[in-house]
Amino acid sequence: MDSETDWYGPDAATFGDRVAAARDNAGMTEAMLAKRLGVRLATLRAWENDLSEPRANRLSMLAGLLNVSMMWLINGEGEGLDEPGEGTEVSADMQAVMAEMRMLRTEMLSNAEAMGRLEKRLRKLMDEPANV
Repeated sequence: MDSETDWYGPDAATFGDRVAAARDNAGMTEAMLAKRLGVRLATLRAWENDLSEPRANRLSMLAGLLNVSMMWLINGEGEGLDEPGEGTEVSADMQAVMAEMRMLRTEMLSNAEAMGRLEKRLRKLMDEPANV
C-alpha cells in the first residue's frame, strides 16, 4: 500500500476518524451506536471528535459492534476497514493535501512536546527560591 494513501494510518487519521468511518461503514447513525454501547450521544460524539476516548471495556464493545479490531481503532493497524475507493485512483491533488496534513500533524506534535518541556521548565523555575 502506498503510504501517501494510508487513509486510516496513524499519520492520516485519528481515533475519532476511524470510529466515525467504521460506524458509517456499519450503516449506523451516531444515535444508534451510542444506544447499542449504552453511552450518551454526547459521549460518542466526543470520541468521534477526539475530545475523549473510551475506557477499555467500551473500546472492546465498540470494536466488536463495528467489526474492527481494537488496535485498528487505536492506531490504524490490524483488522479494520479497507481504504475508501479501493480500486480507484487517488489524484495528485489529494496526495498533496494528505502530504501537507501529515507535515502539519508532525509539526503540531513536535510543538506540543516542546510546549510540554517549556511548561515543565517554568514550573521548576517557579518552585525555586528567588535569587536576590
